[in-house]
Amino acid sequence: MTSVRKAAVAAAVLWAASAGATAPIDHVDNFALLDQAGKYHDLYYLSDAKAVVLMTHDDECAAVNDSLPALEQAKASYAGRGVEFLMINTQDDRDAVAAKLKGTSIPVLIDDTHLVSESLQLTKAGEVLVIDPKGWKVAYRGPLDKAKAGNGLLTGALDSVLAGQPVKQAKVGVRGCAVKVAKATHAGAKVSYSEQIAPMLIDNCVTCHRAGGIGPWAMTSYDMVKGFSPMIREVVRTKRMPPWHADPHTGVWNGDRSLSVEEKQTLVHWIEAGTPRGKGPDPLADLHKTWSEWAFGKPDMVIEVPGFDVPATGIVDYKRYVVPNTLGRDVWVRATDIIPGDRAVVHHVIVGVYDPKIADERMRMIKASSPSLGAYVPGNGPTLYPEDTGVLVRKDQAFAFQMHYTVSGKAVHDTTRFGLYFRDAAPTYEFKTVALANPNIKIPPNTKEHSETITQQFPRDMIIFRLTPHAHFRGRASQFTAIYPDGREELLLSVPKYDFNWQTTYTLAKPLQVPAGTKIVHTTVYDNSVQNPANPDPNRTVPWGEQSFDEMLYGVVQFRELTPVSATPVQVSSAAGN
Repeated sequence: MTSVRKAAVAAAVLWAASAGATAPIDHVDNFALLDQAGKYHDLYYLSDAKAVVLMTHDDECAAVNDSLPALEQAKASYAGRGVEFLMINTQDDRDAVAAKLKGTSIPVLIDDTHLVSESLQLTKAGEVLVIDPKGWKVAYRGPLDKAKAGNGLLTGALDSVLAGQPVKQAKVGVRGCAVKVAKATHAGAKVSYSEQIAPMLIDNCVTCHRAGGIGPWAMTSYDMVKGFSPMIREVVRTKRMPPWHADPHTGVWNGDRSLSVEEKQTLVHWIEAGTPRGKGPDPLADLHKTWSEWAFGKPDMVIEVPGFDVPATGIVDYKRYVVPNTLGRDVWVRATDIIPGDRAVVHHVIVGVYDPKIADERMRMIKASSPSLGAYVPGNGPTLYPEDTGVLVRKDQAFAFQMHYTVSGKAVHDTTRFGLYFRDAAPTYEFKTVALANPNIKIPPNTKEHSETITQQFPRDMIIFRLTPHAHFRGRASQFTAIYPDGREELLLSVPKYDFNWQTTYTLAKPLQVPAGTKIVHTTVYDNSVQNPANPDPNRTVPWGEQSFDEMLYGVVQFRELTPVSATPVQVSSAAGN
């Protein structure tokens, strides 16, 4: 054991001793963590379970490793009886856990902030909690007894919970390795609102949570934050806020909105300490920052999308418009921005170059997004193309708009605006967008996890800049994987918890060059069960469709080829798979 590890364990023991007077928890608040394989787990999603078993794991604790076969045996004994088995680890590297427990059927939740383990008062490796989803109560806390099923402490507790009876031995002491936990909750009393909390919120939250922003409330003062502090604690613990859904274990991304481990600990501890105001000014109340209407200043050209009267109720079919190009010259676009007339009803806007030479109306609209000029969707901002790239709009072409409106309960009129920023000269490379779409998907009813894929091969060397997964309300998780010509595979992006309300485009911090012949595989997992609270109808086999009550497998790859724009473009081909 390293000196750093020894110090951490010693600190944990001291914390446990100081927290000894803390009343034991009864109710378990919701939380969300990723496991050793990068899969997302939400405790309250298990509301349909009869019981949840959670054991504290430590890769370096021999007693825990020796007990794993007994835990697996217990899981097998209760198979089909609605009991979920999980482990939680606060101090081991995720890769190390995955390597050492390869083949283990029980997920290990990685509690990197220690906030969940702290709230559960976990101090010993091998400690087991039995949680009753009826009220989310801790029915049993103690060791994993190695006795045969039906005679042990854990099995006795499970049998009681399944029978709806109180557990006779509800709390039993645990001996063994101390686990590393976060700082004590009362440490939050020493956190400065003025110097730590408010600046953190300004840097990470106020862009949305401001007057005119997309956040549902504005962070205008300490009093506002204090009033919403229980909600802030909940959305941080369940990874809903800040809205960033890429697995931090895969790739490095520009514009990462997530909080650091230390920031999460500081914020949650401060809230759990009662949100002390402390001394000093209120930076939120004193903030007088203004945001430009257009992200990159005044555009070189502004196009007004034809206005549309959105009804109060009902379903609105996609609206498609072609707006003439009045420039009278070829232009290279370097950036775009979209300002919805009414964010309450504009779900998304997709803008592309319209080519009148393509006769078929349906094909015109499909190809209108390629070349793509930009999009507005929940969670995405304006579009700035990479350096020395651009999108060409010829004088004989036009602008195509796909508008998706959703009703808001009142009739409104929307007029959306589209701003374009031009390059002074032609770029070296053309910025390209390819959509990986599979219109043949079929998602079976009452299914928690159903996977669909689409594979596309790219014929030239290229540099990938951005990846965007897209699904509707049943989208649960999404990935992009590269399969290189030599057969090697690389996971490029993993979104363990896809959120229809935040359709982020992920921009690689270091663009990835891939060789000709590389295949990109886009996979989405769908949740068509009653456990999905956003599911319009879990009893329906769901096909591909534009409306949100249907589904899509649709992934966007944005890139440039290594060939300059003077070369003849090469078309790519796709192959859908199941």
